[in-house]
Order: sequence, then C-alpha cells, then structure tokens
Amino acid sequence: MTRPPLTPLAQSLPASVPFVGPEAQERARGANFAARLGANESVFGPSPKAIAAMREAAAEAWMYGDPESHDLRYAIAAHHGAAPENIMVGEGIDGLLGYLVRLFVEPGVSVVTSDGAYPTFNYHVAGFGGTLHKVPYRDDREDPDALLARARETNARLIYLSNPDNPMGTWHDAATVQAMIDALPDGCLLVLDEAYVELAPDGTAPEIDITNPQVLRMRTFSKGHGLAGARVGYAIGEAENIEAFHKIRNHFGMSRISQAGALAALKDQAYLAQVKAQIASSRSRIAEIARENGLVTLPSATNFVTIDCGRDGEYARAVLRELIARGIFVRMPFVAPQDRAIRVSCGRAEDMDLLAQHLPDALRAAG
Repeated sequence: MTRPPLTPLAQSLPASVPFVGPEAQERARGANFAARLGANESVFGPSPKAIAAMREAAAEAWMYGDPESHDLRYAIAAHHGAAPENIMVGEGIDGLLGYLVRLFVEPGVSVVTSDGAYPTFNYHVAGFGGTLHKVPYRDDREDPDALLARARETNARLIYLSNPDNPMGTWHDAATVQAMIDALPDGCLLVLDEAYVELAPDGTAPEIDITNPQVLRMRTFSKGHGLAGARVGYAIGEAENIEAFHKIRNHFGMSRISQAGALAALKDQAYLAQVKAQIASSRSRIAEIARENGLVTLPSATNFVTIDCGRDGEYARAVLRELIARGIFVRMPFVAPQDRAIRVSCGRAEDMDLLAQHLPDALRAAG
C-alpha cells in the first residue's frame, strides 16, 4: 500500500509548532508546573458572568454555534462604534491570521515582519508559500520605518506589526502607528495585531478608521478577558476586506460556548478594569523581584514583563531551564539580541512569591 504524496510545499515544511505548550513540557518533566507564567494567559481568569454564560451554553453544545457569530459581532461593533460588516469573529487571532494569509499570500508573494516577532504569523506565511522578509528590532521595539522601507523594497503585500509587542512588551504611541499607516505603499496591507491593547496606556492605539482598506486590526478575548482557552478573536477593518473572510473561513469554527462567554465578558467592563489593576500590580511585583536579583525589566504595556538577564542568549536559556526545573513555567524571545531576556506573565500573589523564591537559585545554577 502507498500513501498519496503531500504537495511539494507541504513536504518542504517542518512538522513543528511555533510554541511547545506547557502541557507537553509537564509531560516531559513528569510533573505539573507550580506557577504557569509563560503563555501570556490571564491567571486571574474570566469574568464570573462569562463563566456563568458558558456554563449555561454548555447545555446547548449539541447544537452548532451560530456561523455568523451574530450577537457577538454586533456587540463588538457597538463597542467600537463600527458596523457589524466591519467585524469578523474567528478562532483567536491565530485562526484569523491563518485566514488572512490564505486570502492574500501565495508562492512568491512578499511579506514583511520583524525578526523575532510573533512566530505564528510566520508559520502561516510559510504554509502558503509566501516569502518572509525580516527587519531587526530597534531599542527592543519593532521598527516601523524599517518595516516600511523593506516593504517598499520587496513590493510586500502584507506588513505585520504588533502593538503592544510580543515578545518584548514594548509599544509605540498612537501617533507613531498612525504615521506608519499614512506612509503605507499602495497595495500593501498593515496587519496590526493589538492583542494586548486593552492593557496598554491610553494613547497607544490610533483611532479606528474602518474606511481604510490598507489596515486590518486584530483583537482578542484571550488576554485581559481571560478566555485564552475559548479561542475568540476578531478583526476590525474595511467592509470589503472583512467580507473576503467569508470566502475561506470555517463557518462553524466558533462554538456556542465560546461565543456566549465572549459576549458576557465584553459586557462586563467592570471586571476587565479589575483585572487591569491586578495586572498592573503584578507588573510592579515582577520588576521588584528582578531588582532584588540585580536584573532590570523592560517597560511593559502587556500582561507580561520582559526581564533582561544582563548577558547573552545562552545564559538566558540556562536561566529559563533552571526556572522550569523548579516548576516555574516561563518563556523567552527567540532571536538575538532580544534572547538575552526571559518573559514572565503576570500572576497572582502566590505565583509571584514562587518566582521570588526560585529566581535566585535559578540564576546561581545558570552560572
């Protein structure tokens, strides 16, 4: 018996995932993590109202979810002062990025991103045969001018920018991002990943302009709203770009449970404000722990903090391994010179206490 061949493109790709999940690491080490501080989840959890809505919706899980995500899409549109035709709901930002790349990228199409930026976007571009062009970070932030210059050089169809940034937690103000939007080459779409924008200082996000066909903004319920496991993201954009998603998306990809949870979370802005305060407190605590160990942190507009380990990537990787060995799950940037750091998600007081307890030993063991 012989199996049918994969396509040449599929054969050329590695059988890997952008991130190794904490569950896989727990299986490998034979023990659960004591503090889960690596995946930029919200350990503070979702709104109790969202939990109640999902619990109620679970009884209706025998039905497919609304393929239009009608109620959620209309609520998101009202929240942003947009129309429903300017909103597309999908299986997290990751799922929406996959659909977006499928719409615009084919073999030979150029795409521009930053070297070390969110790797799932690159994973999708490679999966559809696009050509990735990367520019380095500048001062631990993505470099809008360099991204634009490379896009002009390569006739790029897409530029990816996250603001605030993952994996560094840094950000640009709204004026800087708007200047980048105003300077986009014709025929080039800016994919503006704003997964963390609800946690950022006022003045980080430029005004939403749903008439601009060259900008598509991505938001999520995974971070501030604490629904990472529910997989709910959405795109905001010009109506024709949004309409294109219907050509290729999984129309039944959103479960009833996820839609109900996200709708209830969106309505509970008081709970989001409470979580934002907890995150701000945790960011301060992480910075304090770093200082106690002779380390510095980068300013953060996200629900994680990047700790500069003060040496090179080899040393930072050793620190990460030693923390993991002690039951503290963290991650780190992949590309030099940003790989001199580790990245710690915000957590509860007990999570921070565990970090404070084990970081000194991890640093000593790392050499």
